[in-house]
Amino acid sequence: MTAVVQINGLSFAWPGAAPVVQIDSLRLEQGEHLFIQGPSGSGKSTLLNLVCGVLTGFAGEICLAGQSMGRLSARQRDRLRADSIGVLFQQFNLLPYLNLVDNVSLPCSLSRSRRQAAIARSGSVRAEAVRLLERLQLSPQEYGMRAVAQLSIGQQQRVAAARALIGAPQLLIADEPTSALDSKGRDLFMQLLLEELQHGQTTLLLVSHDQSLAGYFSRQLVLGGQG
Repeated sequence: MTAVVQINGLSFAWPGAAPVVQIDSLRLEQGEHLFIQGPSGSGKSTLLNLVCGVLTGFAGEICLAGQSMGRLSARQRDRLRADSIGVLFQQFNLLPYLNLVDNVSLPCSLSRSRRQAAIARSGSVRAEAVRLLERLQLSPQEYGMRAVAQLSIGQQQRVAAARALIGAPQLLIADEPTSALDSKGRDLFMQLLLEELQHGQTTLLLVSHDQSLAGYFSRQLVLGGQG
């Protein structure tokens, strides 16, 4: 079986600096979840950007769903990312001129495969966006007319999570996804997130400083050193 993520002999350094990420070997199968931790400067977010294909210029090999990132053109990386990766950014990157449902639906306008998966799950992209928002306690009937800027930080974070999940991507990458939530909200969010990931057999790479999240993961990667 082809791994969702396969890394061999990876090394990445910023110009004139020592390597900030060095990984000899890492393999993640479909549905596996990996918790990445380490001090500031240890390369956690850099690793996520490498796996996404946003950063290039690395030594070694990074393969996503059998495709080698180092051998793809920028356009091919963009297509692979749109089809196969859901990303939950620290900054959320929600579009202020779109409502909640349209923000969540956006990946399906960029990827035919994710659009088809959303339709297969709920009958339409809109219905799947509504289902995900309701699962994350953001009913469009209650919140749908609000601009995203009018939502709390925690609510914006959940909208961003729904957007990353729609269309059952092969890989979900999350950078500090619970940073704006209290402990009760964090635990509820993780439970709902893992339930949704299980349905689509989506692989998860999650970075967090919150050690309490480690209990949700069967695999962990600790990055060390300064970068």
